[in-house]
Amino acid sequence: MTTEIYRDAWGIPHLRAGSTRELARAQGLVTARDRAWQLEDGRHRAQGTSASFLGPEALHWDLFARRARLDDTARRCWAALEERDPETSDWVRAYVDGVNDGLDSGPTAPEFEVVGLTPGRWEPWTPLGVWLATHILFAGFPAKLWREEAAAHLGEEAVGLFAADGPGSSGSNGWLVGGARTTTGHAVIAGDPHRFIEDPGVYQQIHLSCPEFDVVGLAVPGVPGIAHFGHTGTVAWAITNAMADYQDLYRERLRGAGAGVEALGPDGVWRRVSRHTETVEVAGEEAVEVEVIETERGPVIAGGNFFAPAAPSLPVPGGSAPRPPFGPEGASSSNAGRAEGLALRYPPRVTGDLGFSALLPLLRSRRVADVDRAVDLWAEPVNVVQAADTEGGLLHRVAGRVPVRAEANRHRLVPAWEPGHEWQGWHEMPSAAELTDSVAVMANQRGLATPLGVEFAPPHRAERIAALLSEKEQWSAGDMPAIHTDTHLASAAPLLDHLAALEDLSPEAAALRDRLLRWDRRMDASSTDAAVHAAVRGAVVRHLAAHPSFAALTTPPAYPEVFLPWLALRPRIGFALEHLLRAEELYGVDRADVVRAALEEVAAEPPAGTWGDTHRLAPWRALTGTPYEGPGLSGDHDCVLCTSAVPGVTDLAARGPAARYVWDLARREDSLWVVPFGASGVPGSPHHDDQLPLWLKGDLVPVVTDFARLEKETDD
Repeated sequence: MTTEIYRDAWGIPHLRAGSTRELARAQGLVTARDRAWQLEDGRHRAQGTSASFLGPEALHWDLFARRARLDDTARRCWAALEERDPETSDWVRAYVDGVNDGLDSGPTAPEFEVVGLTPGRWEPWTPLGVWLATHILFAGFPAKLWREEAAAHLGEEAVGLFAADGPGSSGSNGWLVGGARTTTGHAVIAGDPHRFIEDPGVYQQIHLSCPEFDVVGLAVPGVPGIAHFGHTGTVAWAITNAMADYQDLYRERLRGAGAGVEALGPDGVWRRVSRHTETVEVAGEEAVEVEVIETERGPVIAGGNFFAPAAPSLPVPGGSAPRPPFGPEGASSSNAGRAEGLALRYPPRVTGDLGFSALLPLLRSRRVADVDRAVDLWAEPVNVVQAADTEGGLLHRVAGRVPVRAEANRHRLVPAWEPGHEWQGWHEMPSAAELTDSVAVMANQRGLATPLGVEFAPPHRAERIAALLSEKEQWSAGDMPAIHTDTHLASAAPLLDHLAALEDLSPEAAALRDRLLRWDRRMDASSTDAAVHAAVRGAVVRHLAAHPSFAALTTPPAYPEVFLPWLALRPRIGFALEHLLRAEELYGVDRADVVRAALEEVAAEPPAGTWGDTHRLAPWRALTGTPYEGPGLSGDHDCVLCTSAVPGVTDLAARGPAARYVWDLARREDSLWVVPFGASGVPGSPHHDDQLPLWLKGDLVPVVTDFARLEKETDD
């Protein structure tokens, strides 16, 4: 059978081949044709070579990627996969062959010409590197740096006060409605993964068919198969971030030993560590040398720097000097031949396993039991999984690898030289025995994964989805967009409560207060009241951040810049505002005065337009030179329609639904999906952003699975 490639009306690729290997090659080929620039950018990010064509703005990621040894870890995992699972490794190799075939035919994306770049060769381990680079910050281990800072300057209670779905974490909505609650008697699974919105998109709609399976779903460009969201015709699955904690940061005591470096272990013995230097090329500037050190705990991602020049100094708000984070021995310079550093321990580096052995079994799944067995092989990241099949089977569980270790490891930095912080095996993954009222909701809230995590998303999205599903007995696939696009903001309550209690306001502020108390709490793009609420909220955040009680946290410590989003005070206050306003006491801050000052400030110059005038889409692009005026958006951070801005910093939304899906188990052809832009990553293509108007309105594209129809459309 020859390999066939069809496109539906939205340019979505539908591939049919005679074997899984031929199909993988076709998937790589079509991905290279559609997403050549995205693939090349992903390959360089995995290698830590992005600055070689993107310039200094990409240097901080490259330094982290080199020090965390992402490329070396991908190579290790590939070698282990070849030995342990030759079928999957051969399948991955076929995908890579297809990518190289597609890239060899010539890049179609104009970005290559802009930066003067020619696509490089993909190696068999490149998909593993892309996967690792995409997810290494997914569990938000830099939040441990913030907890350390908050506790040091404000006390241990600050850790709980500032707990929130932080600026670096990613979440999603997902819900499963069993057949007892649907119009067809078969289950429906729906949701939307929340990630940084990228152009091209982080998910690729695709249809993969061969004699062994026929699957539609959302693939990660650069990775074969369909990992996170798929429908085989008889079973469908979806995931959200479990918010598990599975990465540890160890304080390391290091010392020079001749030409090498030693680290102090928990047994009191100094041992030689791996050390070498690497050169990071930077377009338009001199290359930078980076020292790569790895102890028995893991790669040193901050500090150390015995012999290599230090990384470029960090820009600090206000121009004040960065604070050394490691104590008296210093962060990035030697002191009598000694230094401190931070080592990152993460499961794939320890086990040599990224979970790629789950990918083929997922494609071959026919029932939820098959999905269950497949995700037993999942490693990185840790996810909550939902699945349903045409025989009425339902699944709700956690999948991935979380180490068993001391409680302290989960919360903060731990000393490598003290015993008791070693990993001691792996947690069993929780699973729900049954679903309440045939419904399950996953939205990064506390639930199945509670024993595995520290910080979770506020419960508002999960509670709102559950409340909406309870409003009627029977649901259809076509009903689900109404849930996707719900804009009710439950987290507005604490601020509105403070406003209601205010007295002695100016007439303008009193009128604005009364207006907000009448507001329906919906963050619709067309709402002027939502714009006023956001303005008052932002002013409250700024006033709180300027309070002397938090002065010590306004200057971030001198950690690598890639970690600064977790250490910035205003975003931390913005995302934790609900907790801070409800706390019994807040370090002597008179919150009534803060809210009053914020309200008076906004009343003196209220916003003239709607929420959508300032709450606009701000997608990430590897090339930042092209101006982009994004469309106005409904939603907000704690709405089901989770379009996240950073309160007190900007109303622009960089995070949001990276796709929406509805999997119908009664008839797969009644399933629906949409992505923020389109199937093509090539600017100027008719399918580059043709789905954007639908995504903005909450509409979805029909899923096509009938090859006879595709053949007819192609002939026509």
